[in-house]
Amino acid sequence: MVSRRPLGRQFSWLWAAYAVSAYGSGLGFGAFPLIAVLALHASTAQVSALSAVGPTVGALIAVPLAPWVEFRRKRPVMIAMDLVRFAVMATVPVFYAFGWLSFAQLLVVSALAAAAKIAFNAASGAYLQTLVRADDLLVANARFESTNWSSIAVGPPLGGAAVGLFGPVATVVADAFSYLFSAAAITAIGGREEVSHDSGRKRVRAGDLLDGLRHIMDHPGLRALFLNNMLVSGLIMATEPLLAVLLLRELGFAPWQYGLAFAAPCVGGLIGSRLANRVVARYGQHRVLRTVGTLRVVWLIGLAFVRPGTVGLVTVIAVELAIIISMSLYSPVVATYRLQHTPHQRVARALSAWAIGQQAGIAVFTALGGLLADATSPRVALAIIGLSILSSPLLLPQKDQTPRRQAALTHNHS
Repeated sequence: MVSRRPLGRQFSWLWAAYAVSAYGSGLGFGAFPLIAVLALHASTAQVSALSAVGPTVGALIAVPLAPWVEFRRKRPVMIAMDLVRFAVMATVPVFYAFGWLSFAQLLVVSALAAAAKIAFNAASGAYLQTLVRADDLLVANARFESTNWSSIAVGPPLGGAAVGLFGPVATVVADAFSYLFSAAAITAIGGREEVSHDSGRKRVRAGDLLDGLRHIMDHPGLRALFLNNMLVSGLIMATEPLLAVLLLRELGFAPWQYGLAFAAPCVGGLIGSRLANRVVARYGQHRVLRTVGTLRVVWLIGLAFVRPGTVGLVTVIAVELAIIISMSLYSPVVATYRLQHTPHQRVARALSAWAIGQQAGIAVFTALGGLLADATSPRVALAIIGLSILSSPLLLPQKDQTPRRQAALTHNHS
């Protein structure tokens, strides 16, 4: 049976905080590259650096933050990270208004916002584990996933309209204030949060920095999913700039067609996330991870066969729709698996290590994809990436780790 019981008032406030910041980020999607081009007249190399360097530096900053988050109450950490993101994002419209905005500032803001996001998500995941019952984790994660995809479907088109009406920094203002509203929603959760057994520690030990990664790599199932995630996320994200060049420059797609090609398929995120709980209830967690983890990668090769005109637009939408349905079903199952197989006292560090690894994979494969496209062509690079990703299911867990999960749950609640 699929669980239908309510998850409680406290979860509702956490979900509201996630939703408001997700929609703010959706409105601000692509804002920094847009500002770099329109306001700062940045070169193509600078725009590429902004997309890769800022988040990568942010991931490095997040490494020492992970144990700091682990040993503190999670709600104050989430509120602090929201306030940090509000403060750094707000500097962009302020400096723009006075004519002081620079490319270096965008890099710094991008890095700090990325680090704060990783720390916030780590604290949020650890807090969620204490907020809902173990058998409701999949329902909760599916709701987050559904919200994320709906924000991507709605946000960028509205953001584009806002930029056209109010200028290049309009969506950054909305994004910044979304973090204030998120902080207010987290404050409204209320209640007493259990103190970590190490919450009194003032210093981060050297061993704490890699403890989350060590836990992932020592667990067969988590290790397989982590390596698979690095490969799949990196290769899928590497296609975005290549597809932009192919569609806009070589095939002559209009900007509105390009936006539609990515916004319309996000409806699939609502479909997949809503199916996650009932599909796992029917087929089991391990079977879903193996089957859907394979299905999400078989479609990417289709992007290499895009042609001009309506047929090409429909091809991109169909390929992206199939990928997103699979990803939105798969992602909440993986998120639940991570929490089920990680002791509560290591959740923040494990989630941080996961996010840092994913960001590293995206940076590496995006750079390699760009080099490959320069040496050949965007279409050839898309074909090679589409063929390469077909090997990723070999990294999925081969055995069901249910006995380990039960042991982990017993340890967490003992």
